[in-house]
Amino acid sequence: MTDGEPKGFPAPASGAPGDKGFDLTRLLAERGAERYELHARHLNHQLPRMLHTIGFDKVYERAEGAYFWDSEGNDYLDMLAGFGVMGLGRHHPVVRKALHDVLDASLADLTRFDCQPLPGLLAERLLAHSPHLDRVFFGNSGTEAVETALKFARYATGKPRILYCSHAFHGLTTGSLSVNGESGFRDGFAPLLPDTAVALGDLAALERELKRGDVAALIVEPIQGKGVHEAPPGYLRAAQELLHRHKALLIADEVQTGLGRTGDFYAYQHDEGVEPDLVCVAKALSGGYVPVGATLGKDWIFKKVYSSMDRVLVHSASFGSNAQAMAAGLAVLSVMRDEKVVENARTTGDLLRTRLAALIDRYELLSDVRGRGLMIGIEFGRPSSLKLRGRWTMLQAARKGLFAQMVVVPLLQKHRILTQVSGDHLEVIKLIPPLTITEREVDRFVTAFTAVMDDAHAGGGLMWDFGRTLVKQAVANR
Repeated sequence: MTDGEPKGFPAPASGAPGDKGFDLTRLLAERGAERYELHARHLNHQLPRMLHTIGFDKVYERAEGAYFWDSEGNDYLDMLAGFGVMGLGRHHPVVRKALHDVLDASLADLTRFDCQPLPGLLAERLLAHSPHLDRVFFGNSGTEAVETALKFARYATGKPRILYCSHAFHGLTTGSLSVNGESGFRDGFAPLLPDTAVALGDLAALERELKRGDVAALIVEPIQGKGVHEAPPGYLRAAQELLHRHKALLIADEVQTGLGRTGDFYAYQHDEGVEPDLVCVAKALSGGYVPVGATLGKDWIFKKVYSSMDRVLVHSASFGSNAQAMAAGLAVLSVMRDEKVVENARTTGDLLRTRLAALIDRYELLSDVRGRGLMIGIEFGRPSSLKLRGRWTMLQAARKGLFAQMVVVPLLQKHRILTQVSGDHLEVIKLIPPLTITEREVDRFVTAFTAVMDDAHAGGGLMWDFGRTLVKQAVANR
């Protein structure tokens, strides 16, 4: 024990943090094989258990673009993009170089009492894509961007209540959880803020709530991540008009849909004339490296929140606007422009969605293909044939969503393609691949998906055997 070390402090294990002469390469070489054991012992113990149950406990050694590789050199196509974080794929060379450059620059970062150039430059470039918005607050995540929007809306309007849409997902911190439309995330965490759900697209319900006079804002995902449900045409524009008539604000949550995911820079731009008062972005802005969130808003809202020098720090984030995050964001926007990433998301997404939709008539278990750009939902439904209908009913009785999981598993195990279900108790797979994929990846996915659906409709084999395993697991967990 060295001088000053806490009494009883355990000696670090070989290669553990605390050894003199830290060597990351050596640490990973010595202890990387313990990854699942370490998680089970020190982190969320249910994660490795779940991964083992569905056969997702792989060991990926490296990644680049839209692919992972295991220790045997097998490649895996990533159609999940880290839940949308990896918009440019993994380790894009421009973003990587920007981070090397900002570290080498040894900037006087986060002094808290100066104004560094990178936050202003990133805000300027973000706002160039958002001509009706004027200012930006930088935090560290999507849920922080939402928390900021909720606080700003309440303060700017002087009203307490936020409306949100049924089945919405806006984050898991207490404020954003209060506008989360999924009970599975909310259960056991009450009391939450007194906010109110309305159905996506239900203008009459929105107006009823607004007439009570205490609504600060409606927060909405233009395309809901859970289930990939798009707001009906004209809904956002009509909702905006209703909100403004009642002196309330429209908050667009673009944490997953923003920065090109749906084939426009923002998903709300598909609805002509919509100009949200506050917009939340995160995920892809990070370049997949440094967590970052941003809340964009109108000038009058920011000036009301920061109304005097006494209120200069009334809302802030210790790591917000850090140089590494700002450099990553600037690099991401540069790549998006130079490589026409938004255009690629639109054209490649249209191709993928069209080819998948063409399979609906071929497979009775496939009921819908929907979405925009490279945010696509594949929904499964009750088959018509007696044999398949009996098996479908067995799965539904055990737990809704098991069939979608049955499709996800062979896509990984047999075809080395990573996907996941769109939410708990949903028979929907959501595809949110890197925005840089091409026709090559579309071909690979459609070929694999077709093979999996052929197996499912054949009515036998390993796929339905795995279904029985999932049924037993679901019954045991009740």
